[in-house]
Amino acid sequence: MTEKGTNFIYIVADDLGFADLGCYGGRDADFGPVSPVLDAMAAGGIQFTQGYSNSPVCSPTRFALMTARYQYRLRGAAEEPINSKSRGSDTLGLPPAHPTLPSLLRGAGYRTALIGKWHLGYPPSFGPLKSGYEESFGPLSGGVDYFTHCDSSGNHDLQLGEAEHHEEGYLTDLLSRRAVDYVERMAKQDAPFFLSLHYTAPHWPWETRGDVARAPAIRNNLFDLAAGNIHVYRRMIHHMDEGIGWIMEALRRTGQLDNTLVVFTSDNGGERFSDNWPLVGGKMDLTEGGIRVPWIAHWPRQIAPGGVSDQQCMTMDWSATMLDAAGVAAHPDYPLDGQSLLPVLQDPAKAFARPLFWRMNHRGQRAHRNGDWKYLRVDGNDYLFNIPQDERERANLARHQPERLAAMRAAWEIWDASMPPIPADATVSLGYSAKDMPQR
Repeated sequence: MTEKGTNFIYIVADDLGFADLGCYGGRDADFGPVSPVLDAMAAGGIQFTQGYSNSPVCSPTRFALMTARYQYRLRGAAEEPINSKSRGSDTLGLPPAHPTLPSLLRGAGYRTALIGKWHLGYPPSFGPLKSGYEESFGPLSGGVDYFTHCDSSGNHDLQLGEAEHHEEGYLTDLLSRRAVDYVERMAKQDAPFFLSLHYTAPHWPWETRGDVARAPAIRNNLFDLAAGNIHVYRRMIHHMDEGIGWIMEALRRTGQLDNTLVVFTSDNGGERFSDNWPLVGGKMDLTEGGIRVPWIAHWPRQIAPGGVSDQQCMTMDWSATMLDAAGVAAHPDYPLDGQSLLPVLQDPAKAFARPLFWRMNHRGQRAHRNGDWKYLRVDGNDYLFNIPQDERERANLARHQPERLAAMRAAWEIWDASMPPIPADATVSLGYSAKDMPQR
């Protein structure tokens, strides 16, 4: 029998802050280390210090993850983010005809599954099984209660394939156990597998494994601005970390660990209770705290332990890397914007130029990172920062280096002109503002 191709597990946390994990400088909680499994994965593989999400909000990043292209190319990704009002829309979602990471891998003989959050449009027009996954389990919307599995509109939102599914349990654990089952089943298959494991943790509502008695009340107010605290939040991360440990052990037990590239990241920067130190800002912001996130890769066959890289990269690069590692080409009509990181995984000392671009309808934000420098616009104000010297983006050098500012602004505008414009009917959905809690 010929050797199976490389397996891939693409783990995405939801609203995780840059320093929420121990390996990124996070402090221990009152119960001990918050993320021992992920810390061990980083120590046994590689972690990136300059890894970015494609957007500072959920669903746009997921469009980029799925397509390995800038999300701005698709109408649905202009929503910041897709909300429950888009139910029934035939435009606000990931078009089934568009090639995706799972559809390209599936076409090359991979088994494919999504376990966890979808957030890329609602049936009947959209769904995981329409975009390359053979099987799926999880919620379709942006956030659900961890016990009742109801979304913010009160609709039950746990799907198994294309059918509504009822199952008791804490959602983070349900996802982890389902992933263990998938890993064990795939060990008996001749084909390699691609598993998207997209947790809702540590996204609101703020519930730990022990909060089942509170679930009926939380169901009626998932986005309770008076709820939560750092202690609950960190325990939620710990539950996710434990589940990832179960999966890593399943890989080890079934002899698949060495041949599986496990990637961990977050869809955007942290929210209310996250730790982003030393970065400023968070979800919905193009300051570093909104887009710079943990990036960890573990793959014993190819990645030496203890690697650290300052290569600049963004979510869609992970997707391009997996396609490269599988030897699968992009569809000729949909060339990738993502770039493969395989050379960096094999040698963290390697680096390449990687200009990065973002834009947000919210507050008219734009950003461009190139080398040490970052151009940023927020509310009509232009800024220029030297990120290695000033990760908190406090020392605006725009007046001191007007030529550099002008050049970076021009580069952003050339890139922006290559993308479809933001549609006039695109929506921004904010959960809270300065009237709800003080800003920095």
